Amino acid sequence: MGRSAVVFGITSVVIDGCSTIVTRTDQQVSVNTPGIPGAMCQLQSPAIGVRTVQTPANVTLPKSKHNVAVSCTAQCFSPGVGTLASHTEIMTAGNVLFGGIVGLGVDAASGAMNTYDPGVEVIMTPMPGCGTRNGRGVPMANTPLKPQTNPS
Repeated sequence: MGRSAVVFGITSVVIDGCSTIVTRTDQQVSVNTPGIPGAMCQLQSPAIGVRTVQTPANVTLPKSKHNVAVSCTAQCFSPGVGTLASHTEIMTAGNVLFGGIVGLGVDAASGAMNTYDPGVEVIMTPMPGCGTRNGRGVPMANTPLKPQTNPS
């Protein structure tokens, strides 16, 4: 076996799992519902299962090749949906060159070869008429209601 083959073999072992070492196997992402703080959102994918957060939120997720479906609800707003898309990490190309098939396999198994979008904004629209009573708004909890008179 030549000297260059030995150097290549040692280098491959040292660099295996390059993305795993450099970019980690989890990632923090943000979930926001612009103009609607306090919305409840479910994040779901085969890799993370189901997680629930209240917006605005930052959450750490294990990286995966699977996109994360996001669905949000808030009182008096129509439900909104979004996606945290998963992309192949740029470090994967270097790992194929330097780490070979073994390094690529390590990164694929750990999820390190993937990255999510940094965040998702879920748009929800107000429901017409929700939160009003006879066009006069909703009274505060401590405000007594005025008696209604019938215009007969």
